[in-house]
Amino acid sequence: SKLTSLGQLEMTWRSRVHFHPLLVRVLHKSRLRYYGKPEKKLDMPYQAYFEVADGSGMMSMVLWNSLCPEWYNSLKVGTVLLLEQYAIKTSYPFKTQPTPGDSQMKRFATIEISLNVRDPPTKISIIPEEMVKPEWGLPEVKYRFITRSELDDLPNNHSCDVIGLVTFVGRAERARKREHGEDFWLYRWAHAIDGTSDQPFILEIFATSQPDVFEHIHPMTYLVCTQMRVVRDLTENPSRTIYLTTSNESQIFITGWHKGQPYTKDTKVKNFIQWTKTQNEADQMKKTVIGGYYPFPRPPNNFLKY
Repeated sequence: SKLTSLGQLEMTWRSRVHFHPLLVRVLHKSRLRYYGKPEKKLDMPYQAYFEVADGSGMMSMVLWNSLCPEWYNSLKVGTVLLLEQYAIKTSYPFKTQPTPGDSQMKRFATIEISLNVRDPPTKISIIPEEMVKPEWGLPEVKYRFITRSELDDLPNNHSCDVIGLVTFVGRAERARKREHGEDFWLYRWAHAIDGTSDQPFILEIFATSQPDVFEHIHPMTYLVCTQMRVVRDLTENPSRTIYLTTSNESQIFITGWHKGQPYTKDTKVKNFIQWTKTQNEADQMKKTVIGGYYPFPRPPNNFLKY
């Protein structure tokens, strides 16, 4: 069938009602958002953002309501989609923006693709990777992996991806989303090493929409976290309080989930795997810790400062 591109859509969307099919690759995936309210009678008040791209650039795609439970887990980073009968809307200005792995990629920020059960009923087809043709010109998924030795030079809020061997994982903790609200964020602390520094990555991992991974982060697993943000306390000793926290678009993967993921081709990931082959498992096991209370950033040494 006749296809359109994201670039053509941006130029012609106001003058059309029906759009030609789109062929795109998923580059980023947000956590699932629940927006239900007691007074609104919605069956499935869910929403999820994806950043999708073709040869012309990248655009946001929004999955609405009952399409979320049906499709959210199938639409992975790297998945190629054929979209038919979708709607185009002006984009929501306050949504979070992931940092693209390819800084040269054009971003179409004025509009977004809206996928709904009706008005019009969207048809989503997943194209298996072995059937994707090079002539379609779809971009590859690119990452921004850093090593632990590079972390100390990065600025606050810098976006990056990391891989490491877990040496510590804390218990799940809760923090209130708002001071007097009843909603909580669930998170846990983890340490991961990659052999490039004496210091581990300190990771604040919030529960994303991957409970099966979040609950099974254990010492000695290979942990990949994408779209992490650097957090520095610039007031105290900056190098001591540097850690990474998840963002809205973070994905986490542990041993058993890596197969077939696009990051397995990344050079820094391959270097890390080579390093792990030189390590003695029993020696590393002795250094691992699980559970317990982990106060971080640490309080000052004396009570007066505190």
